[in-house]
Parts: sequence; structure tokens; C-alpha cells
Amino acid sequence: MKPAILLQYLLPKQAITAIAGKLANLRCGKLTTNVIQWFIKRYQVNMAEALNADAASYATFNEFFTRPLKTGARPLANTAFICPVDGAISQFGTIEHNQIFQAKGHQYTTQMLLAGDEAMANAFDNGHFACLYLSPKDYHRIHMPCDGTLISMTYVPGDLFSVNPTTAANVPNLFARNERVVCEFESQQHGKFVMVLVGATIVGSMATAWHGAQQGIINPPRSKQIRTWHYNDKAITLKQGEEMGRFLLGSTVVMLFQPNAIRFNSDWHPSKKIMLGEAMGS
Repeated sequence: MKPAILLQYLLPKQAITAIAGKLANLRCGKLTTNVIQWFIKRYQVNMAEALNADAASYATFNEFFTRPLKTGARPLANTAFICPVDGAISQFGTIEHNQIFQAKGHQYTTQMLLAGDEAMANAFDNGHFACLYLSPKDYHRIHMPCDGTLISMTYVPGDLFSVNPTTAANVPNLFARNERVVCEFESQQHGKFVMVLVGATIVGSMATAWHGAQQGIINPPRSKQIRTWHYNDKAITLKQGEEMGRFLLGSTVVMLFQPNAIRFNSDWHPSKKIMLGEAMGS
């Protein structure tokens, strides 16, 4: 086992993540600004596309990290499905016999990803998946790939391994063992689809546009129990390109589509850089 992977098994990831989340919300004036400026330089963050390009104006690191973009910075392609995030393609393909490909030598089941919900998992057998990785430099708000009406949201407690490509290639069942939020939607044109927001080391929290408390933040508090919210009577419908959630520090989104719902673009391949609003498939 590689030392970097072994270290992740040994480190107290929950404690590290809790501390990182608290630090990212501190208002420390010049110190906060210095950290933000270091981060911009270290990861070559393009602040020219941010709605607010002044690093010194952000009161906390999380405010900077979840910064909105200028209007028009990500035009939406005229297509059935758009990329919901800035990032890179980790993997994509067909869901065969309830199996999702993670990396060479590693697969995980749809049922595991969906917190053991067999009925939901069966709806996506022979469908398609896409796993999209957001690096530290990326814009960290998540948008809708197509129109959708929210059916349910499930918080699933779990590990907090890193989700970078090296970890994905070495940790079994990575995306089905990490903490995650499963968002189930219904589309009039494309049937049901799921967007899974996967947590990771130092991802202080995940938030959705509809969750009422703490500006949509689902975690913390972190629970040891699976929690599910149903929205059948709420009529929450989001349009293609509309914001549906955000990561407070980076991570991964896994999407599931039913059979015959999507045909991915022919130029897609693992590690390809993608941008919010680009054509994803038809």
C-alpha cells in the first residue's frame, strides 16, 4: 500500500475535517486574507471570473471558497444535459449488474452508493453514471444538468477519505464508503436521475439550495444515522443550470441516469477537464 494511502487509513479524518471546517469559518481579518491570497497563488485560482474578485473582501475562507461567478461566466449549451460543475471526469459509463466502475480493479454497487436502497438502485440498472472530481482551484457550486423536480434527499454518514485520483485508484468502494448526500430528482423528459455529493477529508460541509437550516448546510451536525427528507408535497423544481448545492471545500459528484436517458458526448474521456454549462450528453 502506498504511504499516502496508508496515512489516510491511520489519520483521524473526522477530527481533522471538523477542525478544518471551524477554521474555514473563522473571521480573522488580515490572517484570513493572507490565507486566501496564498490559496489563490498556490492553486492558480482565476479570480477574474468571480463576481467579487477582491480577495480582501471575503470575511471567511468559506465565503471565498463558495464564491459565485459573474453573470455569463458559464454560458449554457443548448443540449439535453450540461456539465453541472467545473472539474474533471473521473469515470463514466454503463451501470452493469448494479456495478459502477471506480478505477482499474475497483467497482462499487449502486445499492451501496444509495445507502442500501434496493428499489432506487434497481431503477438505474443498465443505466449510466458519471463521476466528476472538483479540484481545489475549481468553482465549487453544483448546478442542475437538466430540469428536475426534487423527490428526496438522504444524508449518509461515512468515511472521509480524499477523493483525488490516486485515492480513487487505491481505496475500494471509495464513493460508496465516504460521507455523502444523495439527491433524487424526476425529469419529465429524462425520467429519474440522482446527484450524489460525496464528502472527503477537510470537506467541512455540504449544502443544498432547498435545505432550510444554516444556509442550506446539511452537515455539520454529523450524524451516525442515515437521515432522509421527502419532498413529494413541496413541488421543488429546479431548471437546467440552476444552482442545487455547494461544497465547503472540494469533492466529487456522482450522477446516475436511467437506461436510454443519456448518451455522453463522444469527446468524453477520464481526466478530461470540464466546465459548468458545457454539453455533457444528449
